[in-house]
Amino acid sequence: MPTPICLLGGAGIDDRVAHGHDPDRFVEIGSLSKVFTGTVLAQLAKDRVVELDTPLEECLDEVPAGTGITLRHLAGHTSGLPRLPVHPAGPPGDPYAAFTEQALRASLRELDRVATGRLGQEEYSNLGYAVLGHALTTATGRSYQQLVDELVLPPLGLEAGAVTSSPPRERRLIPRGLFGRPRPLWTMTGPILPAGGLWSTCRTLSRAVTGLLVERRLGPPAPGWRRGSSLTWHDGATRGSSVVAAAHDDGRWVVLHRLGGLAGTEKLARKVFLTAPAPHGRT
Repeated sequence: MPTPICLLGGAGIDDRVAHGHDPDRFVEIGSLSKVFTGTVLAQLAKDRVVELDTPLEECLDEVPAGTGITLRHLAGHTSGLPRLPVHPAGPPGDPYAAFTEQALRASLRELDRVATGRLGQEEYSNLGYAVLGHALTTATGRSYQQLVDELVLPPLGLEAGAVTSSPPRERRLIPRGLFGRPRPLWTMTGPILPAGGLWSTCRTLSRAVTGLLVERRLGPPAPGWRRGSSLTWHDGATRGSSVVAAAHDDGRWVVLHRLGGLAGTEKLARKVFLTAPAPHGRT
């Protein structure tokens, strides 16, 4: 069965929507949610609500003193926290269902023991972004959705709820299995939300990517984006849904979503950049 695909891009990139995809229906964006969390952090730091180097223990009472972890460490994946949250086993096939508010707080109280890596050494961490999101909501007294709606979306010309954790069910595009039956989704609405629980339409996501990475309406790319030699990017994957968003320094950009595995999405995104001509006069 052909894989639903949506490819949107800038000059030199041919848009493609095929096999039942729809650029105006909401799709899971997985870990691409982290760039919205990082942008919230950057905006709060700009407004001096928090500082990038604020120690985590100053934001969250549960955190033991002396861990050395700052908000910058969490945003840059250098906190020493492991990739996955520490929590009781949940239902098979739903890795974050048991990562509740209670489980998060238990991890915070033992953060000096939960952090198994070396502070300052990069280790990709979904737990780190869950903790970061909790620190930002605690510092502001606002929900994570409110922070995205108020600090990130308006400067990009997007309405509140355009990127959300709870899109209307009738507007969701989800993976389907045998005979077209919907496949179960991961539970991403709890503490893991800032690490991977947002939904967006591909059309909205393209406006966010161009606003943040090409037009740079909020300044330099915020913590959370990944950086190569000439490319700023991030990917995301949930159960049966994957996305890559990237912009080249020469102005080329792409948003690619598939109802399929991440490996195929990344491979196609690389091919798109390799074959797309650079804008006239730029290399």
